[in-house]
Amino acid sequence: MDHVVIAGASGFMGRHLASAMRRDGRYVRTVGRGASADATWGDRDALARAVDGAALVINLAGKPVHARYNDATRDEILRSRVETTRALGEAIAAAAAPPPVWLNASTATAYAHSTAKAHTEADPTSQQGFSEDVARAWERELDAAATPATRRVALRTTIALGHDGEATRLLFRLARLGLGGPQLDGRWFAHERYRGLTAARGTPEASAPSAGRATRGGQRFSWIHIDDAVAAVRHIEATPALVGPVNLAAPEASTNRELMRLLRHTVGMPIGIPAPRFVLEPAMWALRTESELVLKSRWVSPGKLLQSGFAFQHPRLDWALRAIWARMRAAG
Repeated sequence: MDHVVIAGASGFMGRHLASAMRRDGRYVRTVGRGASADATWGDRDALARAVDGAALVINLAGKPVHARYNDATRDEILRSRVETTRALGEAIAAAAAPPPVWLNASTATAYAHSTAKAHTEADPTSQQGFSEDVARAWERELDAAATPATRRVALRTTIALGHDGEATRLLFRLARLGLGGPQLDGRWFAHERYRGLTAARGTPEASAPSAGRATRGGQRFSWIHIDDAVAAVRHIEATPALVGPVNLAAPEASTNRELMRLLRHTVGMPIGIPAPRFVLEPAMWALRTESELVLKSRWVSPGKLLQSGFAFQHPRLDWALRAIWARMRAAG
């Protein structure tokens, strides 16, 4: 039986991937920080043993971004991604039998805010800002790994939707409470929490990323059903031509306004109170998260997946939401 290594297996996507690999008859070794993991990040010998002879390594480790971007949190978001990627690269480089495939998490936030066109893997990732800089640093660490015998893929993942996903449950909860209106960007007090990694405090570029955009709910929402995310991982492993960044996103992106309308329709709620930025910002402060997560337009196309023949089970958002809601209701 071949074995698969999954780092970050306790998260939403990690749990689904681990279950899927076990259903496929594969032995799963996990890497994490808890005692239940087969190898921990602080134990280089255990990490080396885990990856040696593995058929596939998947790294999903990283502090969740649903947090306020104070200096300590910014540092941990960056460090938890770069250092774990570096540790895996060193373990794979030292392995007597290195894994043939290494899939490392990244994020579709690497691309610039766009309401004009969808980004494919051929587009540059040059916009400045904290989230974009973290994505570039994450992928640079993957590219720098001395692992010539291992095919490396950066999974530029959009939001994954599923019945047991925390973000998905929050979206449905808002819709059921009548709060499922669009999130409307606008002017707000400038701050430096979104500043790029190299921006000096007090400089114009430090506060520029916090400026509002008049999208009126037209910011794009790219997404992928968790079942398609799992199937895409299987497809990427089985497709040697897929290297470098690969977008994990459904073919059909929605606007924020359409997303919230579909959520309301799915749960049978006729009203949805809009959230202008002056309402949204205090709510995000209370929830200890950032408005960027819903106000930035993330419009991503799965160019490489489609070109390589991948078939989506859930290509449309309305279908996906109905299927997820039915499963949530069945689960109680």
